[in-house]
Amino acid sequence: MRTIVLCLALTALPGPTPQAATGCATDAMLVFDGSGSMAEVGHDPTAATRINEARTALRRVMPEIAPYRRIGLLTYGAGGTHPCSGITRHFDPMPDAGAAVVAGIEALTPGGLTPIAASVAAAAEVLGYRTQPGIVVLVTDGNETCGGTPCALGTALAAEARDLTVHVIGFRVVHDPFSWNSPEAQGYDGQTVAKCLADATGGLFVSTETVDELAAALRETLGCPLIGGLRAVAPPLGRG
Repeated sequence: MRTIVLCLALTALPGPTPQAATGCATDAMLVFDGSGSMAEVGHDPTAATRINEARTALRRVMPEIAPYRRIGLLTYGAGGTHPCSGITRHFDPMPDAGAAVVAGIEALTPGGLTPIAASVAAAAEVLGYRTQPGIVVLVTDGNETCGGTPCALGTALAAEARDLTVHVIGFRVVHDPFSWNSPEAQGYDGQTVAKCLADATGGLFVSTETVDELAAALRETLGCPLIGGLRAVAPPLGRG
């Protein structure tokens, strides 16, 4: 009870920025899957695609999260000159980025493959991970499909970073026919090989299937810990 009272007091205090008042000063990069599979239609052609459900989740949670942490956006998949080159750095961490994050994902037309390792490495560089603390939140629906090695990257980041945490949210992850081009994918059946990024850096791996689960995972990984402590948070949704 004492902790809850303290958190409420902190959120009520006037201060220079919400980030400083709540202890959410660590910058974050959201790395979002814009590969072609995010727009695939399944067995039910009337069902929402992954990209549309992800947009719904982001519209719901970003107004809650963004006032309390500086957030940047990087997407992968779409817009490259070849299927693995579509890595787009939309903007670096900035205050109140909620509307910009939503707009960036709303404008995204999924395409291309899944360069997970290269994208997370690029996000870590944006955060200056060797000298500054940072958080990367990766949302992906599949495995690395561009020959990258997320597990080796996770080991390197853990060794070189000052204080970098990579959280991985698997969203309706499915078998990828291009997983042959993911040399570390063996042993991650039913999951994304990106899980090892979270394992190596002390982050969370959360497996989600619905809009509600994705929204909860974004709150848990991208949101402010003190704010999260004021609501009843369900146990982690990860299945492995």
